[in-house]
Amino acid sequence: MLQINDIHVYYGNIHAIKGISLEINQGEIVTLIGANGAGKSTLLKTISGLLKPKNGDILFEGQSVAGNVAQAIVKKGISQVPEGRRVFSNMSVEENLELGAYIRKDKQGIREDFDKVYQLFPRLHERRKQQAGTMSGGEQQMLAMGRALMARPRLLLLDEPSMGLAPLLVKTIFRIIKEINQSGTTILLVEQNANMALSIADRAYVIETGKIVLSGTSDELNQSEQIQMAYLGGH
Repeated sequence: MLQINDIHVYYGNIHAIKGISLEINQGEIVTLIGANGAGKSTLLKTISGLLKPKNGDILFEGQSVAGNVAQAIVKKGISQVPEGRRVFSNMSVEENLELGAYIRKDKQGIREDFDKVYQLFPRLHERRKQQAGTMSGGEQQMLAMGRALMARPRLLLLDEPSMGLAPLLVKTIFRIIKEINQSGTTILLVEQNANMALSIADRAYVIETGKIVLSGTSDELNQSEQIQMAYLGGH
């Protein structure tokens, strides 16, 4: 579904992504794990059109999307849930969700997706008239995910969904990510909580200083001593 071929991305003079190649098949959950500053968020921003690669190519369902503007990429079927949630804090829950569907014209489908989002996140239904900025971090994370789903993506990019959340909420968010995937959405998950990420992902890539240093199935990475030591708090 997504194929990244040897991309290089710069922030000014800083070479942030150094020749990354990876692929995601339809229906998978693939996770990218790595330390802070390794290039995980940069890679997601490049896929979603917020940054342009200097070299290399990004193919979505066989078509090159490298360098396309973000809006065009959303239209093709890729949505991102940004790091830090970024909800529109002065707007209600309902208005935030409406904005997620701004590129769509199918009123019936949008209504159905409102219902789906409220089924996935009953808390959002309870709070639908509430200002997004007054909600807890966990509720805002649910809203950011719901908003991305309103674009009806085929590929959902999730950037650090568990960041700053209480352990119980982290479990809830990961359960919902799994449900979203089971209902047919392919997921690329960037996550510092490597244990949780590997528990739901099919495959994983490990990124260090802008390069992929290791990849494999979640089971393979779970059993790797290198990964245990670096990311899973094992010995």
